[in-house]
Amino acid sequence: MFENNTIGFIGAGNMAEAMIKGILRQELVPSESIFAADPRKDRLGYLVGKYNIRTSTDNRKVAQTADLLVLSIKPQVLPKVMKGINLDVRADALVLSIIAGARISVIVEGLRHASVVRAMPNTPGQFGQGMTVWTTTPHVSEKQRQQAQQILQALGKEIWMDDEGYLDMATALSGTGPAYVFLFIEALIDAGVHMGFSRHIAEEMVIQTIKGSVTVVEELGRHPATLRNMVTSPGGTSAAALYELEKGGFRTILSKAVFAAYRRSAELGDASEENVKK
Repeated sequence: MFENNTIGFIGAGNMAEAMIKGILRQELVPSESIFAADPRKDRLGYLVGKYNIRTSTDNRKVAQTADLLVLSIKPQVLPKVMKGINLDVRADALVLSIIAGARISVIVEGLRHASVVRAMPNTPGQFGQGMTVWTTTPHVSEKQRQQAQQILQALGKEIWMDDEGYLDMATALSGTGPAYVFLFIEALIDAGVHMGFSRHIAEEMVIQTIKGSVTVVEELGRHPATLRNMVTSPGGTSAAALYELEKGGFRTILSKAVFAAYRRSAELGDASEENVKK
């Protein structure tokens, strides 16, 4: 699928590293076929030492070489980066953007390139447990689509959508989702410490409880409400705890948080379009 292809990265941060790790773990290409650009020489040195990939501080060199070019930079620097490489992206290359809020139209216009994939992965992808939602332009060939899918599958599960509007929703739900889970874990650990457990013991208890609960949902395949009812005895401890959560607006505040992230993703998209027009 990737015969003699070079996979390039513009931006070598955490998500880029997660993708590199997944690509090598799945043996999609050898390490010498991965070429990453970043202005931070220390970061590039780290990636060379750990993964033995090719690196450069020059975005243009990577853009000129890559058969599949991954844009893994911050939204704020996207206009400048695209202006610097828009004459260098190969005509037959596939561009895969994982930039939050950056719409396909912005990438197409900024790079003057039609074959673009927009994807929203999340941080568990670095361990092959990620969730990615993605979409493509009509100009992406079947082979390119399969290549993009294989790379995203190296991060975990993936879902293709035919409507780009779902990408902002995915940013809010699964892209930002780990942050909600981490906060929940932190709050449970703090509650355990407040009751008298050592932080180490509380952390072990909470993490295993959450891992086990996820396994129950996956293995039984039942609605979470059904599972919650199964462990909630009338007048019991779970009933008392759940009453306090509902009284405190747990569902409402979580829904508001997700919608706040959704609105922010849409705002970033609007801002990226305005920046490209300037």
